[in-house]
Amino acid sequence: CAVKAAHVLSEIAKNEEMMKPCIEADLVLTLIPFLESTDQEMLLHAGRAIGRICYDNRDLQEELVKVGVIPSLVRILTDYAESEPLVHVALLALYNLADLDSAKEALSTTKVAEQLVKQLRRAESHERLEIVFEVLQALAENDALKVQLVDAGVPEVLSEILLRLQGSSQAEDTCIVKAASDLIVSLLLGGKKGILQARLQKNNARAIVLILARHETSQGKDSLNSELASWYGNCLRLFQLGVIHQLLDLLEKHVQSGDTSVQQAALSALQSLAVPVVSKVQMLEEGVAERIEALLRSESPPVQFKLLGTLRMLADGQADAAEILGQDPLLLNRLVQWCSVSDPSGICGEANRLLASILHHNRSQEVVRAIQAAQGVKHLVSMTTSEHAAMQNEALNALAIASAIDLETLEESFKESQLVQSLHKLLRDDNTSPEVKYNSMGLLCRLLNSGDLRQEIEENKIKDTLEQLCSHSSADVVKEAITTLQVLRGET
Repeated sequence: CAVKAAHVLSEIAKNEEMMKPCIEADLVLTLIPFLESTDQEMLLHAGRAIGRICYDNRDLQEELVKVGVIPSLVRILTDYAESEPLVHVALLALYNLADLDSAKEALSTTKVAEQLVKQLRRAESHERLEIVFEVLQALAENDALKVQLVDAGVPEVLSEILLRLQGSSQAEDTCIVKAASDLIVSLLLGGKKGILQARLQKNNARAIVLILARHETSQGKDSLNSELASWYGNCLRLFQLGVIHQLLDLLEKHVQSGDTSVQQAALSALQSLAVPVVSKVQMLEEGVAERIEALLRSESPPVQFKLLGTLRMLADGQADAAEILGQDPLLLNRLVQWCSVSDPSGICGEANRLLASILHHNRSQEVVRAIQAAQGVKHLVSMTTSEHAAMQNEALNALAIASAIDLETLEESFKESQLVQSLHKLLRDDNTSPEVKYNSMGLLCRLLNSGDLRQEIEENKIKDTLEQLCSHSSADVVKEAITTLQVLRGET
């Protein structure tokens, strides 16, 4: 009758009011020995009864650990790994106990890490994955267990899960991706410094690449979230651990092998690491810009797209980076080539944006002349008429800064590409956003410093358009129109 009695107790324990009588009757200690049974039905009912009676009772949970329940739970996971009900009971029990320091200590002497890896690999439902993740997250707080989890291959399995779910927009998949990536952070950051380095030496950098890539894609959503703030801290810690060169080594290795998926992920990782300003400076000092330019020869559009985004992130706000990139003839020639590409992959737009970023953040006459020599200016002029206001503004600001640095060098290209006419069209078009109109006039003020371009501006009767803009609904546009008219009339 023992199996039937255990079944009855497991059902009784579902009722919250019955938990106290079960505890007073010492049913927990009575049921513990049955966890050594070889009868699966007995294990199932005894496990459920114990779990329900001890739920949310810390004293009882501590008692369970003290009387040796941990080895029994790991044995169930080991001996009955194919039994869904028993695995579920064992995982729930571990989930409830894993926060206890005594449970972590007891688990550190078992092979629980290997069993959890097995369950990660065979988990078919989101619910099962979430339970295993919760257990792993709790265990990862213990240094000894952290080493065991990493050595058992948890990061590799997590990276496989990330790869499998990469790009999925389903809410359940998004939760799993977040949990998996957060768990990788817990395993590879913190604890002893040697843990991360040892795994990187074993070419486990892919796991880090994927977690960094995941955070790169979520930046827009989390930009004001504390999660991203802590992520910036993690970026700095990764730098301290020397992860940059490990990622670059991984990247170069797969450039040679042609594995584009790893190239994309590695570039996403580097792009993510380049977000904090202090990281940009260190990455430049580490020679990252020069090393990733090896990908310029890649013929894979997704890799090209990621490469351009990574370089643009490096140049953002960094005159030193803009100067390095803006004087590299190989890069500039490749950029100009991509600026002329007509394809749905977005390479053309990204190439233009990188050119604009280099000019915008640069303060060097040599860079302006190098871009002019590579025939990149005409593409930036075309960019001012893009269908995207953000790209229009990037081009207008970049050309205004370049004009302030060396208008004489750019003058002929501006005339050939009909920049004045393009600006006039933007100012006249009612659909042009106020910000684009404002930046267009800012560039016009720069162009008025050239005699030939001033003549073009006067011949195109832009003055009349500026006078009309003095009654625009935007106060900023009105103010800039008045200023531009004053410059045109020679009043300022």
